[in-house]
Amino acid sequence: MIQASNVTLRLGKKALFEEVNIKFTEGNCYGLIGANGAGKSTFLKILSGVLEPTNGEVIITPGQRLSVLEQDHFKYDAYTVLDTVIMGNQRLYDIMKEKDAIYMKEDFSDEDGVRAAELESEFAEMDGWNAESDAATLLNGLGVPTEDHYTLMGDLDGAKKVKVLLARALFGNPDILLLDEPTNHLDLDAIGWLEEFLINFDNTVIVVSHDRYFLNKVCTHTADIDYGKIQLYAGNYDFWYESSQLIMKQRKEANKKKEEQIKELQEFIQRFSANASKSKQATSRKRALEKIELDDIRPSSRKYPYIDFRPNREIGNEVLTVEHLSKTIDGEKVLDDISFTLNREDKVALVGSNEAAKTVLFQILAGEMEPDEGEYKWGVTTSQSYFPKDNTKIFDNDLIIVDWLTQFSEVKDATYVRGFLGRMLFAGEDGVKKMKVLSGGEKVRVLLSRMMIEGSNILMLDEPTDHLDMESITALNEGLKKFKGVLIFSSRDHQVVETTANRIIEILPNGSIIDKITTYDEYLESDEMARKRTVYSTTDDEENDD
Repeated sequence: MIQASNVTLRLGKKALFEEVNIKFTEGNCYGLIGANGAGKSTFLKILSGVLEPTNGEVIITPGQRLSVLEQDHFKYDAYTVLDTVIMGNQRLYDIMKEKDAIYMKEDFSDEDGVRAAELESEFAEMDGWNAESDAATLLNGLGVPTEDHYTLMGDLDGAKKVKVLLARALFGNPDILLLDEPTNHLDLDAIGWLEEFLINFDNTVIVVSHDRYFLNKVCTHTADIDYGKIQLYAGNYDFWYESSQLIMKQRKEANKKKEEQIKELQEFIQRFSANASKSKQATSRKRALEKIELDDIRPSSRKYPYIDFRPNREIGNEVLTVEHLSKTIDGEKVLDDISFTLNREDKVALVGSNEAAKTVLFQILAGEMEPDEGEYKWGVTTSQSYFPKDNTKIFDNDLIIVDWLTQFSEVKDATYVRGFLGRMLFAGEDGVKKMKVLSGGEKVRVLLSRMMIEGSNILMLDEPTDHLDMESITALNEGLKKFKGVLIFSSRDHQVVETTANRIIEILPNGSIIDKITTYDEYLESDEMARKRTVYSTTDDEENDD
């Protein structure tokens, strides 16, 4: 059990949290939600002891071990992958290292023998003999192959590092698990594995995530941060949303009835206060009026952008033909002889564990990269807007947002362009921010503004939900569902893929594709998916046998 008791945190004059009291108990998974800036990550730091509250305290059941998902991706660069995971249980790791040091001594003394026996006993109690195999199981489940387990962390790419740090947090069955955005940079297969792990996890989990599907799948409770308070709801994200909306509706209706009652009392008092025969009744009404208090209903701090993609031109029957495309990057064939045709009703989700392959395909279709072999052809009625995964070059300039966006608008009017920015939560002076100083979420909203203002009938989006908060993801999801043109996109957000796509193209590890007209959930249950898993599982086993 972990509990916040009267926790207050002040940053200068501002109170981020004010007398928060909340208890997180064993066997439950708590989704910590709130608008950007509400303090979700800060509250996790308070619970973990990284940050001291101004007032109040955090209470943890004595003897319980707390584990946190590390955010510093370079902290363990000098360690192997397997050691990094086992360090998730620091005491176990320390015992292993001390044991090894004793047994390597040339002058092994009686004292060393006694100490070694003590360590061996504690090691056995902590199930230390299974530590390496348990760590390997976590790594393999998250998609870190066995050949990487003895690699130094500093030699891994960013996506694999994230998976290793997540395995480190999960290792050793911690009593309390704090996870800040654990699905960031995970592919959909790894997210699915993590969902099953947390569903079957018996201890306490507190998780921050912008992935609605993930929260709905794993959470038994939802803790909502708004205006410095935390309100606890029993149920997952969807239950919280329905409950919070119902509570708000009920409070508004109660206030409306009170306002009507106040009006009636005021009218009676005004009419009869000077009437001697009615004076007692008027006085009684005044007392009743003084006792009526309206509920203080503060609007949520959450803000939803308005995302609406409207094509300037209707698309024709010929959309896109791809024939025998192949591409090799750094000696690895990421696309191998792929062919497909897009139709005017298609909303295609690109899925698969090879992130680079999806990005390469987008870059080829956007004209930013040439294929090694094969060709593609867009229909004459098509116009394309591309949302790149890496937007570094786009924002490396000294332009302000409104001037940059005006370049892509047929209407060269700052007021018109500011209208798009306002709908995307760039109000007032935000529109004159320089491009190079924007946050990750702001950059995404600027690029989505460009796609809206361009009015293309084909949208290509490579991981557009990265860096967005829950409200912006929800708005983007609705915008993509309503879009009347053709979509080809990738996203780690299961709900966006499931509710938007009507066709799935999976790029397999060998560079080939599976192409199905289906929803994502149906595809996950399909025979093709089962066969694919069997094929690659068998291949991996054969490689391991070698």
